[in-house]
Amino acid sequence: MFTGLIQGVGRLAAREPRGGDLRLRIALGTLPRAPLAMGESIAVSGVCLTVVAFDADGFEADVSNETLAHTTLGGLPDGAVVNLERALLPTDRLGGHLVSGHVDAVGAVAAIEADARSQRWRFRVPAQLMRYIAVKGSICVDGVSLTVNAVDADGFEVNLVPHTVAHTAFANTAVGDAVNLEVDVVARYLERLLPVGRAPE
Repeated sequence: MFTGLIQGVGRLAAREPRGGDLRLRIALGTLPRAPLAMGESIAVSGVCLTVVAFDADGFEADVSNETLAHTTLGGLPDGAVVNLERALLPTDRLGGHLVSGHVDAVGAVAAIEADARSQRWRFRVPAQLMRYIAVKGSICVDGVSLTVNAVDADGFEVNLVPHTVAHTAFANTAVGDAVNLEVDVVARYLERLLPVGRAPE
């Protein structure tokens, strides 16, 4: 599990086709250089990947065709900036919200506007995901835990404070760019427990 609080910004250093899918190398960038471990999970722009090799400057992870098809990772160019977060420890503060690193869909940046010292960002979302997004609820965009400020038929809006823009890949993100979206896991479990159309018992 993750919190959606980005710990560093890295880059896609290389991609290597392997047996029909890919192995990615991620440069650690500003991620603190605490020792990595084989098999540990790292969220790369919101996608949970498993470390299969590492050195002092970065790590490698295998990415399945399923992940390539349903996230932005398959379309990222070499050198692309990515958000990085290591898995949550039991002793860590949960400053964001519980994030699994399992992307629900790919959305897109629809607009960016100044809002005092912050920025108001609007995202387009696939229709099937809109039912899980609520005003003042949490959502994860490219691995960043954000609070939803407005929702309509085809998207939602958030405010990004200067710290978030400066210390995440949002500093390199523009209108039209694709983003990974993960809805709050609580909404998923509520749907499972209370399917639409089922009468209360």
